[in-house]
Amino acid sequence: MILKDKVAFITGGSKGIGYGVARALAEQGVNVGITSRHVEEAEKAAKEISSLGKGEVMGLAADVRDLSSQESAIKKITDKWGQLDILVANAGVGHFGSIEELTVDQWQQTIDTNLTGVFYSMKAAIPSLKSSKGYIFTISSLAGTNFFAGGTAYNASKFGVTGFTQAAMLDLRDHDIKVSTIMPGSVSTYFNEHTPSEADAWKIQIEDIGELVVDLLKMNHRALPSKIEVRPTKPPKK
Repeated sequence: MILKDKVAFITGGSKGIGYGVARALAEQGVNVGITSRHVEEAEKAAKEISSLGKGEVMGLAADVRDLSSQESAIKKITDKWGQLDILVANAGVGHFGSIEELTVDQWQQTIDTNLTGVFYSMKAAIPSLKSSKGYIFTISSLAGTNFFAGGTAYNASKFGVTGFTQAAMLDLRDHDIKVSTIMPGSVSTYFNEHTPSEADAWKIQIEDIGELVVDLLKMNHRALPSKIEVRPTKPPKK
């Protein structure tokens, strides 16, 4: 895929992995729409990324837990740029704790955001991506194949994203839409109220995921890495 002047839609693009992917795509000349539930955060991030890249960046308020919200965001993007070529379904939350500690609200928010939100984003984007023969990325996690204590909601959501994406890949490849899920390990982000610092130098950085997305987009159309696990090269010894 020649990236200059392509159009991307990234959920949860105001910070973290979504921000890193948006920045990498904009540097390649892609026009990018990024969303956050808070329009001020989305617009602030869009302004920062626009100043660094070659593509235009638009910040939008949208909630992945609402299908009509996703449809509205995509309409604004296609109204502005006339097409949609890339979807990055990235928005996510994390609630951790034993099954006894986890509340019903925490469970529902995790599943609704991390799993149903990916379904809504993809569902809303498919008509435009069929026209452009585009590419869909979902951001799963190594927690989508590796379970751990205290991970009931998060594991369930990410196992679901991994399986959902692989099935969708089989559904959509006959339409010439490529679908991949990226499964990072520890990433230096603000996820789960963490504040990145120098102590995170060993972790995957958001620009690493951005670089990976660009590389996958540039791969020959005949080849499809459908599930990509990404680990820190040298995590601290426990």
